[in-house]
Amino acid sequence: MCDTFVALPDATVDGSVIFGKNSDRPVGEIQDVVTFAAQTYSKGQRIQCTYLEIPQVEHTIAVILSKPRWMWGAEMGANDCGVVIGNEALWTTQPCQATGLLGMDLVRLGLERGETALAALQVIISLLQQYGQGGNCAEHLSFTYHNSFLIADCQEAWVLETAGKYWVAQRITEGTRSLSNNLSIRGKGDLHHPDVIADAIAKRLCTSDADFDFAQMFSEAGVEDSVSPYSREGRVRSALALSEPLR
Repeated sequence: MCDTFVALPDATVDGSVIFGKNSDRPVGEIQDVVTFAAQTYSKGQRIQCTYLEIPQVEHTIAVILSKPRWMWGAEMGANDCGVVIGNEALWTTQPCQATGLLGMDLVRLGLERGETALAALQVIISLLQQYGQGGNCAEHLSFTYHNSFLIADCQEAWVLETAGKYWVAQRITEGTRSLSNNLSIRGKGDLHHPDVIADAIAKRLCTSDADFDFAQMFSEAGVEDSVSPYSREGRVRSALALSEPLR
């Protein structure tokens, strides 16, 4: 399983941003660290992602990626503008789409097209709404899931969590934040899918936006009101708290 964390400038000794992720992929899968230069494309060009071909933008940003060799997308990476993104697998109550953009495709697309953390978030949200997320996430076995993303630049970070077509985002402006393969945003976040609250009310998952709880409603196994210190998520959060300020 994976964990991703970020420490923002107020939580580090020198005011830098520290970002890290582990990637627990299938045994034997090769993961490369690769770079791609900034590119300019002519109007109408398209790009082949892992499973879908989509329109290419006019300009892409230079990136460094850690990516499984067989897929187009990446588990984590950084771009030339100082944006970093990592993704986490999630299992939710919503069905997995047979074909779409992989979460790893969305990581790379966000980095290639987003000059800030917020811009990368908006890229991912837009593509998620246009094409959905889906497709097998492993090369030699069946492995499907939804995704969460930790997106940061030198000023702020965003957590983006998804459940099928639905999503919610939380802005982080100080301290540390981590993700560990589970939905973690309680309530409606700072941004959310335009229909998610109305749909939840229609399905009697809540009665209004006041009692809307994204993590509680869409987590396959539910969520606890407090994180166990013995869970992976709890251990990462405890380690970050004990280590502040980070070096």
